[in-house]
Amino acid sequence: MNIPVIKPEIGEEEVAAVTGVLRSGWLTQGREVAAFEREFAEYVGATHACAVSSCTTALHLALLAVGVRPGDEVVTVSHSFLASASSIRYCGAVPVFVDIQPTTFNIDPEALESAVTERTRAVLCVHQIGMPCDIAGVLAVARRHSLAVVEDAACAAGSEILWDGAWERIGRPHGDIACFSFHPRKLVTTGDGGMLTTANPEWDRRFRLWRQHGMSVPDTVRHTANEVVLESYLELAYNYRMTDLQASIGRVQLRRLTEVVKRRRYLAERYAAALERIPGVIVPAEPHGARTNWQSYCVRLPVGIAQRELMQRMLDAGVATRRGVMCAHREPAYPRSVWSCAGRRTGCACAEGTCRQLTESERASDECMILPLFHQMTEAEQDYVVATFTDACGASSRAPGAGTVDRSGKERTGRG
Repeated sequence: MNIPVIKPEIGEEEVAAVTGVLRSGWLTQGREVAAFEREFAEYVGATHACAVSSCTTALHLALLAVGVRPGDEVVTVSHSFLASASSIRYCGAVPVFVDIQPTTFNIDPEALESAVTERTRAVLCVHQIGMPCDIAGVLAVARRHSLAVVEDAACAAGSEILWDGAWERIGRPHGDIACFSFHPRKLVTTGDGGMLTTANPEWDRRFRLWRQHGMSVPDTVRHTANEVVLESYLELAYNYRMTDLQASIGRVQLRRLTEVVKRRRYLAERYAAALERIPGVIVPAEPHGARTNWQSYCVRLPVGIAQRELMQRMLDAGVATRRGVMCAHREPAYPRSVWSCAGRRTGCACAEGTCRQLTESERASDECMILPLFHQMTEAEQDYVVATFTDACGASSRAPGAGTVDRSGKERTGRG
């Protein structure tokens, strides 16, 4: 078999939707984008939804809207795709990294308090690989310090939390602004693209202004007017638009999201039942009050198993995998001079690529692995993944010098 980590589903409905847009002659940020925004807002229960070109651009606009400016600090996690921290740096601000909870891979609210200073402007929390974070815990700390909360919900379309006794979808939002991705690895894809949701009409107005160069009059108004309309450009802004081609695909994908999540939850249950039988493997589990969409299925490997060796053995057998979620502070783009951590007040002796305040983040990156999961996956394909994983674990544990990866990112042998 040849099994990928993810397989986006693009069918005849998407083809027909794109064809309709091409024939309409209106290709960018028109009626399809407006319809996608309305339908997405309705799906997640948000008052406003604004479509943009990616989740990265959504995060950038969200941070600008809540007032993040050069010299400010934003508390977030290093354990996330690089875009989370990069959006902070785009604003000229400093990402302050805090550690994660080892069971959920999400921000630890207990670590937030010590990271807040007089320069802190906001908290950027991540619903990592679709698993809802403890947003109530984050909000409790943030509100005590009058901080805005932006949710990086890139992976979380279709995930839910128990809120005031009722299940609500991520994106309502429960913080101030939530940002989503429609990259091909996500449950809803438009090829690429993003969405911001908020209950604040002024922020929504700013998103729409900023995504289109600060233009005072949208294209849809100018091109349908009976009189000549001359637009002006009110402030320095960006080209963060979504096209109607993308939105038309997104509308089709959104209609089947509920069934997609249902199928992925079934497959996740099958994984857990099978993988729990492998000694030392720790399978992911939902905390109380959270329902993940299972955007990714991330397992913690047995002690003594070398992550990269295991991944290669599975790839040789035709099964693609991914390492545990990256840590931004370990990447060359993030030298020690551009980020901070919660331990700065006590003189944390952080070095390039390692930080004593981020031990769980580093362990999760080194000791975990993402297995294939997509809603079109057959039970036979999943069983093959499990069998391959089981065999690879056994082979890796028998290999001479087999080991894990230590917190500095270097291989640690199993010889003691």
